[in-house]
Amino acid sequence: MTHRLGLGLLLAPLALPAFAQPATGQQTMPQPAGQPAAPQPADAAVTTLPELVVQAQRAAAARQGILARFGARETTVDRETIEALPGGGAQPLNQVLLQTPGVVQDSFGDIHVRGEHRNLQYRLNGVALPEGLSGFGQVFDARSLRSVSVLTGALPAQFGFRTNAVIDLETRSGALDPGGSVGVQGGSRGTVQPYANWAGLIGGWDVFASGSFLRSDQGIENPTSSWQARNGGTEQTRGLAYAARQLDDTTRLSLIAGTSLNRFRIPTTPGIAPEYTAYGVSDFDSTALRARQWERTWYGTAALQKSWGDVDLQIAPFIRSSSIHYVPSVVGEMVFNGVASDVYRGSLAMGAQTDAAWRVSERHTLRAGFQVTGERARFRSDTTVLPLDAAGEAVDDPFTLTDRFGRTGWLYGAYMQDEWRITDRLTLNLGLRWDQMVEYVTAGQLSPRVNLVWRPTDTTTVHAGYARTFTPPQFELVSNATLAQFEGTTGAPANLRNDPVRPERAHRFDIGVSQRLGERLTLGVDAYYKDVRDLLDFGQFGNALIFTPFNYRQGKIYGVEFSGNWRSERWLVYGNLAISRSAARDIRSAQFTFDAEELDYIAGKYVRTDHDQLFTGSAGAIWRGWEGGRLSASMLYGNGLRRGFANSEKLPAYATFNFGVAQDFTGPDGGIWTARLDLINAFDSIYQLRDGSGIGVGAPQYGLRRTVLAGLSRAF
Repeated sequence: MTHRLGLGLLLAPLALPAFAQPATGQQTMPQPAGQPAAPQPADAAVTTLPELVVQAQRAAAARQGILARFGARETTVDRETIEALPGGGAQPLNQVLLQTPGVVQDSFGDIHVRGEHRNLQYRLNGVALPEGLSGFGQVFDARSLRSVSVLTGALPAQFGFRTNAVIDLETRSGALDPGGSVGVQGGSRGTVQPYANWAGLIGGWDVFASGSFLRSDQGIENPTSSWQARNGGTEQTRGLAYAARQLDDTTRLSLIAGTSLNRFRIPTTPGIAPEYTAYGVSDFDSTALRARQWERTWYGTAALQKSWGDVDLQIAPFIRSSSIHYVPSVVGEMVFNGVASDVYRGSLAMGAQTDAAWRVSERHTLRAGFQVTGERARFRSDTTVLPLDAAGEAVDDPFTLTDRFGRTGWLYGAYMQDEWRITDRLTLNLGLRWDQMVEYVTAGQLSPRVNLVWRPTDTTTVHAGYARTFTPPQFELVSNATLAQFEGTTGAPANLRNDPVRPERAHRFDIGVSQRLGERLTLGVDAYYKDVRDLLDFGQFGNALIFTPFNYRQGKIYGVEFSGNWRSERWLVYGNLAISRSAARDIRSAQFTFDAEELDYIAGKYVRTDHDQLFTGSAGAIWRGWEGGRLSASMLYGNGLRRGFANSEKLPAYATFNFGVAQDFTGPDGGIWTARLDLINAFDSIYQLRDGSGIGVGAPQYGLRRTVLAGLSRAF
C-alpha cells in the first residue's frame, strides 16, 4: 500500500496509479493497464502503438508492485508540474526536491532531508544507483524525468545502505510519453541552455533520448553578496538514453545510459590579504585566482523483468563511474594559504540488484531480494607546501608532496518481508534485512523493520513504523592520506589522528496521518525520531569542493512535518512546513581535519550539526487560467543553518519567491511552440547559506540573487 502526501495527490487522479498515468496531453488507452488489448486489425502499423503502450503500462505496474513503498511517506512531482513551476525543466533536480517536505537548501547544490547530511538513495526506474562523487543533484536533467518521488520515514526492508530518503526517478518513455521538443532557455549572468529530447517507437523498441548544455557565468554559489560572482563560470553537459523492448508476453528488457560532464571555475573573493611569500611573490590580487574543478559521471543499468502468474522478478546489473579533479591556482593559493593541492578522486562501481514479489494469497505478499556492489576508489594529490624553519616561520622554498592510493570495497545486502493485509483497512509489513560492508572497515548488521498502515475511514490514513538501519560511509570520499609527510610544513594538519570512518547504526521511528477533506483538500502531518551511533556527517576542508566523511559517536535527530495541498481543474496549490533538530557529540574519525579546541569541546557535550535548521518551509501554486497559458509561483523559507565555533550560532533567516508564466501557441510552421518567462528570487533577497565558519564548513556562500530567464521551445 502506498501512502501519498504533499504534491502526490495533486498530480495524478486517484483512480489510476501514478505509474500507469499517461502524461498530460497524451492520449489515454481505452483499456486499463494490465488488461489485454482489444482485437485490432492485422495491419502492424495499427497494432504496434496500442500494444506497446499496454505493455509499457504492465511493465511499470509490475515494477512498482515489486517495490514496497508500504508505510513510507511519499511525495510525487510529475513531469507536467516540473515544467509548470518557475524555472521549468531547466532547474536542477535539487531545486525540484526543495519543493517537497523537510528538504533543506545548502551550498554547492547539496540538500538535507530530515536533518541529515546526504544518506540519500537514488533509484532510476526502480534500480538503486551508487552515489556519485559530485552528487546526483547536478547529474540528472529534470526534463528527462516522467516523475520524481521522495520516500521518507521508517522505510521497509527492501531499502538499504542509504536509508534517510529514497529519490525514485522515473524516466520518460516512447510508449507512455511520445513526442519531443527542442528549445533554448537563457537570461541573467550569461546563462544559455539549449536542449533537445525525443520519445517514440523504433522497430519495436520503446525509446527516449535527451540532451542539454548549460553555459553560465555563475555555477557555484557566490562567496560575496554581489549580484554576480567573479570568475564563477561553468559549462555543463547532460545526456540520457532509454530503450526498452518486450521480449515475450511476460519478459521485458530495459536499458538506460547517461552522463554528466561539468566544468566549474571557483569564484573569488576580493580584498583577501596575503599571508605568505612563495615563488618570490608576496603581493597577489585575490580576484586573480583561477582555480578550476571538473566533475564527470557516467552511469548505466540493464533491467530484465519477468512475470510468472503471481510472481514478478527484476534482475538489474548497474555501473557508475565518477570523478572529481580540482586544479589549483598554485601561486595565488600558496601566497594566501601556504598550500596548493591538485586533487583527483575517482570511483568505478559495478553491481547487481535482484527484487521479487510473490502474491501468495489475498492477504499476503512476500518480497525478497539482494544487492551486491563492488567499488574501486582512487585518490591522487600533488600538494605544494612551504617548509617551516626552527621558529615555525614559512620559508620561500616551495616543494610538492605526492600521495596516491587505491582501494576496492564491497557492499552486500539481502532482505525478506511480508505485506500482511490483516483486514481491508489494516495492513502490517514485517521485514528483516542483512547488510555487510568490506571496505576500510569490515562490519555488518541484521536489521528488523516493521510498518503498520490503518485506514479508519475512506479519507483518513494513519501509518507508523520502526526501522533498524545500517549506513556505510561513502567509500570513494573516505580519506586515507599519509599525514606524517606534512609535518614541518605549512600543510601540517591540526593533529595526526585519523581513525577510520565507521558505518552509522540507527533506530528510526516514524508516525503520521493524512486526511482528505472533500475532493480537493488534503492535509498531512508526520513525526520522526532517530537515535544514532556513529552518526555520519561530511565536511568541506580546503579549497577543493570535495567532501570528507567523519563520525560523531552519538547523535539524535527528530522533527515534525506538516503538508497541505488543494487542487481543482485549473489550480494546484501546496505548502510544507518542517521543524527539525539534529544534534551530536564526540567526533571519533577523521580527527585531523579539526582543531584540538573544537574536538575537546564537542567530546563533552551535544552540539548542533552544521546542517541543522530548525524551520524550513516551501509553497507553490500553478494556475491554468486560459487556453494554453499558465502562471506559477513558488517560495522557499529557511531560518538559517549553523555557524560559529562548534556550530553554536546560526545564520539569519531568509525567504525567496519565484514567479513564472508560459504560453503555448501555434507557430507559422503549424507546430506547437511554448514561450516562457521566469523570475527567480524576484525580490532580490540577499542571504547567506554559509559564512565559512562552523564544523566542516570551508567557505562562505550566498544564495542566488535576482535572475531573469526566458525560453522558447517547439514540440514535435
